[in-house]
This record gives sequence, C-alpha cells and structure tokens, in this order.
Amino acid sequence: MPELRMAALESLRIADHAAKVDALAALSVEDLTVDTVRDFGEPDGVPGRPERPVLVRPAEVPQRSVASEEGRAALLHALAHIEFNAINLALDIAWRFAGLPEDFYRDWVRVAAEEAHHFSLLQARLLELGVRYGDLPAHDGLWDMARRTRNDLCARLALVPRTLEARGLDASPAVRAKFARAGDARSARIVDVILNDEIGHVATGNRWFKFVCRRLDIDPWDAQSAAAATHRAPVLRGPFNLDARRAAGFTEEEIQALSVIDRTNSP
Repeated sequence: MPELRMAALESLRIADHAAKVDALAALSVEDLTVDTVRDFGEPDGVPGRPERPVLVRPAEVPQRSVASEEGRAALLHALAHIEFNAINLALDIAWRFAGLPEDFYRDWVRVAAEEAHHFSLLQARLLELGVRYGDLPAHDGLWDMARRTRNDLCARLALVPRTLEARGLDASPAVRAKFARAGDARSARIVDVILNDEIGHVATGNRWFKFVCRRLDIDPWDAQSAAAATHRAPVLRGPFNLDARRAAGFTEEEIQALSVIDRTNSP
C-alpha cells in the first residue's frame, strides 16, 4: 500500500490535468499510512502541469466583459487555472514539510481532492461553452508564492491559504454577481460550491498556521507580518468578505484590522 506523502508527491508530478484529477479521486486518504519524518529533498518535475495554458505576466492576461459568452468563458478559465494551482499547492504542502502530525498531511490531501472537484466543475462548464482548459493564457502568481516559501512552512501557511486563498473568499461574491447579472446561473452555482468549500480550506490553513506558531513560540500577527515582508506578499485591499473570513477562523482582531483597511480604501 502506498504512503500518503509519497502519493501526494506522485500526484503533484502528474502533468496532465485529467490524469491528476483521476489520481486524486483514486486516493483513499484514511487508508494510507503516513511517514511524517521522511525528507524527499527537491525532486524533479514539481509541479507537474500541462504545456498549456501559456503563462504570461498578470497584466498580460486579457480582460473581457462577462456580458458576452466569450468573456464568461475567459473568467471561468481564470477560475479553473486558480483551482488547478490550488490542487498543486495542497499536494505540495503535503509532501514537502516533514515533522507534522499525521492529520496535517491527511487534511491537505483532502483539500487537494476538493480543489480537483472544483477544477472538474469548471472544466465541464468551459466545455459547454466550447473552451478547454489551456486554450487561454494564464499567470503564475499562486505558484510563484509556493516557490518563495518552499523552505518556510510558517510563511507558506501565512501567505497561501491565509492571504492568497483568502482573497478568493473576498472575490467570490463579486464574481458570482457577474455571472448572475449575465444570466449564467450554472456558473454562478459553481462559484457557490467553490466558496463554501474554500471557507473550509482557509480554515485548515488558519488552524495549522496557529499550530505552527505555537510550536515555534511566535505571535501569529508578528509571524504574518514578517512573512509578508520577507516574501513580498501582495498588499491587502478591500472589499473583504468578513463573514466568510470569520467562518474560516480569522480572529476578531484580524477582522477589525481588515475593516480599517476597507474603510481606508473606500472612496
């Protein structure tokens, strides 16, 4: 029987997106053993991803109005790319960092499987619109942060689930509203599914971030600030989905700090 962290690494190295999704669907997280101490080094082929989409700078990704079917397909493609990267991010944290409790690794492989489900929903909707994942350009911002934090678990947790993925909680209501206004109820429902699950994913990041901070005997606020400065995290800007962030485990102190940012940014 395979070991869970090795299975996560093997799944991460799969380049074909359909094969990666199938590999995760076949994993039985509860039945696999977990080697919590193994050091895998830096294996080749991380992350596995297809030749397309072509990766460009964020400013070079075309922006289209969702009033057109073409524009809605472009937005769905951008969401699919985020979810594909999210699969890889969850798998990467599951194999890369040794010395955590078994539940840490099981949690992140479960997250990867849910991200794969999101990707499948978006891919199916794209196909209904005549587009495949990879047909449009995309950017590499999420994985770039994984590179920066590859040797720092505390920073990885602070800046991926608690910063970049939490931004997805903030953006989801506006994205859903765009689809709804355009009369695209199917796509709006997919965003609902993703938001509901992503609250749990960010909560997983919050829980393990606080665990690591306790283990290192550092203040979470100081750890977050230090990670953001060291690894050049994006500046937080509102509006924030405060209800979703509360549900995902952000403290009231953090919520109040975000509220101040939101008021500062308001016209």
